[in-house]
Amino acid sequence: MQTRVLSDAEIRTIHDASMAILDRFGVVVPHPDMLNRLESAGAKVDRGESRARIPEKTVMRLLGGAGKKFTLYGRDLSRTAEFGAGKMNFNGIGGEAYWLDSVGGQRRFPLLKDVATAARFCDGMSNINIAGAMADPHELPVSSRCVSVLAEMIRNTTKPVTFWFHDRASAKYIVELVSILRGSEDGARKHPLCYPFFEPISPLRFPFNGIDLIYETARVDMPVPVGPMAQMGISAPATVAGTLAQENAEILAGICMVQLVKPGLPVCYGGICHAYDMRTTQMIFAGPEQAIFGVAMTQMGKHYGLPVYINVGLTDSKRPDAQAGLEAGVTLSMGAAAGADIFGHMGICGVDQATSLDMLVLQDEVISYVKSVMRKVDFSKEKLALDVIGEVEAGGTFLDADHTAENYRSELWNPTILDRRFFDAWLADGAVSTEEKCRIRKEKILAEHRPVPIDPGIDRELKRIVASAESSK
Repeated sequence: MQTRVLSDAEIRTIHDASMAILDRFGVVVPHPDMLNRLESAGAKVDRGESRARIPEKTVMRLLGGAGKKFTLYGRDLSRTAEFGAGKMNFNGIGGEAYWLDSVGGQRRFPLLKDVATAARFCDGMSNINIAGAMADPHELPVSSRCVSVLAEMIRNTTKPVTFWFHDRASAKYIVELVSILRGSEDGARKHPLCYPFFEPISPLRFPFNGIDLIYETARVDMPVPVGPMAQMGISAPATVAGTLAQENAEILAGICMVQLVKPGLPVCYGGICHAYDMRTTQMIFAGPEQAIFGVAMTQMGKHYGLPVYINVGLTDSKRPDAQAGLEAGVTLSMGAAAGADIFGHMGICGVDQATSLDMLVLQDEVISYVKSVMRKVDFSKEKLALDVIGEVEAGGTFLDADHTAENYRSELWNPTILDRRFFDAWLADGAVSTEEKCRIRKEKILAEHRPVPIDPGIDRELKRIVASAESSK
């Protein structure tokens, strides 16, 4: 099963347009050392504008040397997320500016304790294999916030993690944290726990800190997803084709920079562009255009042989309702069928309006459904069941056949949230809505799930590193 929206000729058209963008217009790179490296690699550099015009031969040479497979490992090394291996991965959002305790309620600023809650909650979600911080703690200084966030996540989940990195200075403490967890820098290099998300600023500009911190994380070979969030009509052309070409150019320029920091460092192609709603002046998370973007960007990334990150499985709804299910289900199923490696970020209320654990519960169900759709069907002799068909007389039933008892659990997907009962049973049970079921499941996970405790010695070292990061600012 594979979904395509671009022909081979259209993939080439987008590639050629992206190369023209990089060669004719270039990208703004406010980082003197990176400008020097780009110039040495063959780019034409205008230091007055901090602009680098990158020819196609330079792009393709650097792209060809990039690492195209990697694995993230949790505190428990058996809990992994594999990229470039034909696997599907799902993560909670790396952090939001607001937190929503209950659907339809007031938002509040998140705190560090919410990071602990989110990490523990993701740890208990069966289909989320990369735990997200989901909160950007308001009470902590920005300069050292990410250090405290990572330490709290290490304590509260045994899965790989994702969160927002800040700058090179704080990244030094991040490297120290993962090295303590793994026992050494070599251990951190062998079993990466997380990655810094490198996000260009559309159109065609790169952030200093985003570039600079990679110099530090590259010391332990942290993979780097490169993902601009170009918005069709506001930070990219008001056409699907133009947005795809610009987004692709920005991703490829970012990959070039990663390779100039450390050749061979693994990367992920983050095709996370979106459309923009001129009526509401709001970015669109899950319109039909998002499904197109998800499939098309997957095709572009795979064209270059890269693992791909796309923003599908999201919703513009502010509650886990029919709109959320429709939008998350359609976009995720198309992105999964296109063959992307990771989808997200999950657990967002609307378009970056807040973190919602209720929404994450619904998305976990959608993920489970889509994964079952994508499963490989077994056509072996035993599964074809010709002998069983022959044993059941015409007009008979397979209900009491041993073959049915042996196979129905593995062949049939069973929901956790969705309802399939008869009407009277559903009514007698209170006619509970999907939204209410999400709330009930959320409360159950929060009340019951406890991650494997962290080693006390490692915890003491985490506290020491966090205190050092806070006192250095």
